[in-house]
Amino acid sequence: MNPLSKENIKCNLKDAGCENQTIETFLEYRKNESLQKQILFLKCQRCGLLEELHQVQKKIDCLDYLIYMLKQEDEHNEK
Repeated sequence: MNPLSKENIKCNLKDAGCENQTIETFLEYRKNESLQKQILFLKCQRCGLLEELHQVQKKIDCLDYLIYMLKQEDEHNEK
């Protein structure tokens, strides 16, 4: 089976969190054999996901800080 078949591409993009319209846009670029547009499109999608990751990491950091402060408070109260 061709790893770059239309169905495999659709499945991969769906697994990457792409909406149906986004997938269709990519497939149009693919149909028109515009390699540069395909690559730029995927890089843009990747950047969006990376930004989401950074936002979630910031939230995790806030929770980690609160956990740390609670532990510090508990240690201080035990003394």
